[in-house]
Order: sequence, then C-alpha cells, then structure tokens
Amino acid sequence: MKQSFSGLLLALSLGLTSNAILAQEQAVANVDGIAAIVDEDVILNSEVDRALNNIKVQYAKQPGQLPPDDVLRKQVLERLILLRLQIERANSSGIRISDNDLNQAVQNIANQNKITVDQLRSQIANEGMNYEEFRKNLKDEIIVQRMRQSYVQSRVQVSETEIDQLLSVREIGGPEIHLANILVALPDGATPEQLAKAQEKIMRIKALLDKGEMDFKSAAIRYSDSQNALDGGEIGWRTMDNIPPAFVNMIRGMKPGDVTNPVRGPSGYQLIQLIETRNQEKQVSTQYHSLGMMIAVKPGDNSEAARQKAEDLRARVVAGEDFAKLARENSAEEMNASKGGDMGWFEVNQWGQGIADKLQGLKDGEVSEVFLSDAGWHFIKRLGTRNQDMTDENRRNQARQMIAQRKSEDEYERFVRQLRNDAYVESRLGGS
Repeated sequence: MKQSFSGLLLALSLGLTSNAILAQEQAVANVDGIAAIVDEDVILNSEVDRALNNIKVQYAKQPGQLPPDDVLRKQVLERLILLRLQIERANSSGIRISDNDLNQAVQNIANQNKITVDQLRSQIANEGMNYEEFRKNLKDEIIVQRMRQSYVQSRVQVSETEIDQLLSVREIGGPEIHLANILVALPDGATPEQLAKAQEKIMRIKALLDKGEMDFKSAAIRYSDSQNALDGGEIGWRTMDNIPPAFVNMIRGMKPGDVTNPVRGPSGYQLIQLIETRNQEKQVSTQYHSLGMMIAVKPGDNSEAARQKAEDLRARVVAGEDFAKLARENSAEEMNASKGGDMGWFEVNQWGQGIADKLQGLKDGEVSEVFLSDAGWHFIKRLGTRNQDMTDENRRNQARQMIAQRKSEDEYERFVRQLRNDAYVESRLGGS
C-alpha cells in the first residue's frame, strides 16, 4: 500500500515522482486542465465535467435538489478520487474485466429494462450521455464490485454461534423498511472542536428539514459526507434486524417520511429517514424426494458398457426388484449408494440441471429413462413432493447475510478510507 507523503518522505517522494507527474501535466496542459493529482495519476477537468453533466441529466426534472455547482463539483471530484484509487488497487491486484464480461453486463441491463441493447444505446444517447462513457463507467463499477468481493471474502466469516446469538436477541423477518441517511462524518480520534462542529452542522440540517425549507433527498445531495450522497442518501430496503441497534427503537415509532433526531454512529452524526415500509411475503419451497442410481464413467472407461449396465439395472427396478439393494451393490457413492440411493428431500436444482429436468417430467412413483451427465449414466425414481415452509432456514440465512453484510460494509469502508489516507491527493479545484 502506498504511504502518505510527509516531512522528508514528502521531499524524497516528490523527487521520485515529480518527473512522471510533470510529464503528464505537460501532455495535457494544452488540451485540458487538471482537477486533481492522485498518486502518479491525474483527474482531468473534462472527467469531472462529464460526471457532473451525467448527474445533472439524472436530475434534469428536479434541478433544485442539487447543491450549488461549486459544492457539487467537489462532491463529484471526491467520488472520482475514491473510484480512481479503487481501480488502481484492483489493477495492481490483477482484477480484469473482459469485453465478453462487459457485453454481458450491458445485455443484463437491457434485459432488466425489457429492451434490446440497441434500444438501450439509443436511450442513453437521448439522455445526453455518451455510450462509450457509459460502458467505461459500467466497467469501473464491475471492477470495484469484484475487488470488494475479493477483499471482504477472506476477511468476513460468519459462525453458527454468531447466528444463534443474533437469533436469540433479535426477531428476524417481519416488515422491510426503505431508508435514506445523511452523514456528517468524523475522523478517527475526533477532537472536541471537530465534534462540536459536526454536531452543529447536523443540527442545522435537521432544522432545515423540520422547517420544510429543503427535502431530505436534496439535503443529502447538498450536505451528506456519505458515499451515497449523490444518490440522495439512498440506503435501500432493510429489515429491522439489518440496521444498527441504535436506530431500531427510533424507527419503530416512525411513519413514512419521518426523520430521526441526530444520532452518533461509528462514522459520525447521522439523520435517518423512513421512506416506506412493506411486509415480507412468506416463502414456500417445493422439495422432491427421490432415489438415484449412477454408473460412473471415468476417463478411459467404456461409456457404452456403463450405459448398458444402467439400462439393465433400470429394467430390474421396473420389474419390481428393490431399488435400494441394487443401488448399494452397483451405484456410485456420489448418489448415496450406502443409503440405498436415497437422495433425501431437496430443492429441484440441488443435484444439478440434468436431474432437475428429469424430476419435473415424472410423477411420484415413476422411474426416469437412463440419461448421461458429466459423471456417468443415471436414472432416478421420484418418491414424492412437498411444499416446505422454509421460515426457520430462511431466518438463519437472513441472519447470516445480515452479519456478513454488516461486517463487509465495515471492512470495506475502512479499506477505502485507508486508501484515501495513504494516497497523495492534490485538488486543483478553486477554493479547495
């Protein structure tokens, strides 16, 4: 990780990097201005202008929600700085996005909007955005997502004990709530003066909201220090169990549109708005119970001989011989041979797509035809189906996801903050 520049280290480092930076400055001096230097890279004014214009396009029908241009420009530049640092780290970590990956992501966006890629391209152009810039931004977003996944994967573990502890003190499930927030950030080890200044700022924001002089989204865009500021403070849908305990009691008594009083959190002072609520639907899963037989085919084995053996065994089962006995004597252990081929109760795709396709074409008590998979020749006998209430299992899964999400957010927030602290950043914006 790059170290910050200070004292003698600053002088030495500038001696080592000044030629590279000077060369970049000279290369762009005649065609563009520099908005910021980020380590040995630069962010151009044109990049800030494009990002700024994209945001203004999004808020074209609600321009009053945006802060003054000088404030918005600083927010956009800071977002670009953080993005540049994350992309730089991703590149040095070997994270790459192929053209095929990017094309598939574009196709997915088109599919989600129920339009073709050509229609998506036209829509982007109609909104005043450049399609290639859209692809570049999407690529950067995917790279950051992959780096985040890679970074937190090895650092975030959730134990069954943690799940049990959470379930013992908190009710998982219930209504979901749509939230937004405004953050006045505090540095680690904030001084009394910094605390007082932050508290004064959050109280001023709350007063503006209470008087109706500004709506929450506009206030978030204008004043929030959170990375979601330009999204109007949007947090998204959460369950009560998936928000910090300090906010739970306040939010329980709120109505849609209400805003909490200022609350001190790990990152600073926050205001939370409850946007809306909804009830979660009960989830029921269709499960299957089957017996399975597989004659394995390994590299070099005679596949036709294996197929014929499977056909003979199937004929004996259909003629009335005991499936379990034949499975113990002939089947591969991957299909639970020691249990007589009993596959237990499972969701349709749990044993792979080939078995899933056969299962759904059978009635209870029927035996499938012999079919081939990557592992060998199979046939199955469907014993029954059931609709299983997955409440308990889903509750544990929700608890696991909640704990993992909270840990991941904390880990990555610290990581990005450290990237920013360790980087050499020189803003060239006026008044910075």
